[in-house]
Amino acid sequence: MKPQMLIRIALRSIRRTKMRSTLTALGIIIGVGAVIVMVAIGHGAKSRIEQSIKNLGTNMVVITPGAANTGNVSQGAGSFNRLKIEDAEKLKRESVLLADVSPVIMAFGRIRGNNGTNWRCPVYGVDPAYQNIRDWQVGQGQFFDARDLRARRKVCVLGATVALQIFGDGEGAALGQEVILRDVPFTVIGVLAPKGQTASGTDQDDVIIAPYTTVQERLAGHQFIAQILGSAASPSDVVAAMTEAKAIMRESHKLGDWEESDFQVKNQADLADAATGATDVMTILLACIAGISLLVGGIGIMNIMLVSVTERTREIGIRMAIGARPADVLLQFLVEAIVLSLLGGLLGVALGYGGSWLVGRLTGWPTMIDGVTVSVALGFSAAVGVFFGFWPARKAAALNPIDALRYE
Repeated sequence: MKPQMLIRIALRSIRRTKMRSTLTALGIIIGVGAVIVMVAIGHGAKSRIEQSIKNLGTNMVVITPGAANTGNVSQGAGSFNRLKIEDAEKLKRESVLLADVSPVIMAFGRIRGNNGTNWRCPVYGVDPAYQNIRDWQVGQGQFFDARDLRARRKVCVLGATVALQIFGDGEGAALGQEVILRDVPFTVIGVLAPKGQTASGTDQDDVIIAPYTTVQERLAGHQFIAQILGSAASPSDVVAAMTEAKAIMRESHKLGDWEESDFQVKNQADLADAATGATDVMTILLACIAGISLLVGGIGIMNIMLVSVTERTREIGIRMAIGARPADVLLQFLVEAIVLSLLGGLLGVALGYGGSWLVGRLTGWPTMIDGVTVSVALGFSAAVGVFFGFWPARKAAALNPIDALRYE
């Protein structure tokens, strides 16, 4: 029997029992739609995390304090801080692969505008190279330069959130104004372009940036620094730059070959892998849970096909009596099950696209549907039709023609 004829017979049989076929395919429809929506949410979250990591900077290398050991028990990363300005200066002098280097000194406290508005946010003391490392554009005004750094000038650049909270959203309203940081007046010379949130939900724009020499002398008051940021000249140099930075830092800290490093060197790829690893696991878990409804839909198809075989026993006997072989009958019912599951799969794809759009619209979450997910979902729905349709089809093919003709 020709494939076109088999498909026409299958469609005719499905149309004869529209309501029953629709309810049977509902499990497949919901299953495929749920899989697409869950995977779309997972991929969207992963994409957002990767974009947040990318926003951190260009080819960035991050050096952070190491871990202290008390009674042979590690106290965790960052618990033993020996990073100093001298380390950053040594990296800047001796590194070949790091195009830019900047120390980061952190200070916290209340910020007060000259209009009396108060706000609380971190203050970062950095080198002018920080702007290139973080690839952070200035929306208004300008970034401070090396002369400001050497002269320890009390100038600062505001993040977009701080500028909005203290001076409002007027164009250039913050430029030239003063903010009081721990009773020290700083002149605002620029406002940074918005960066948005990090993958952990931290607002990157809720920050004030000033020369590290000024912050260390006027605000921080301690010799150790929070971290050192560097930027490799190209993505291919990042790994080599990390190795070079580690060697320079060990020399700066006078560590022997037998001693462990008292600092950590990471790059954006490490951060991205750590952040997206949990998202990948969650996406797979959600897709598997949603896929259970596909199996439920397959059981529904098997059930309805068994009922169909019973109802059409006399029809099967007539077909065999006029020359149909058992293989033809098996193929007829198998194609009917596959067509039913594929139709459910196509409707499920439409449901998945609509559901993904609706989730993004209502929640603001990013969603991303790729062709691979759709293809896998459709392929799986066809496989469900084959797997759960084979037994009823085989049962139909095994009927005795004489018994089938006598069946009422």
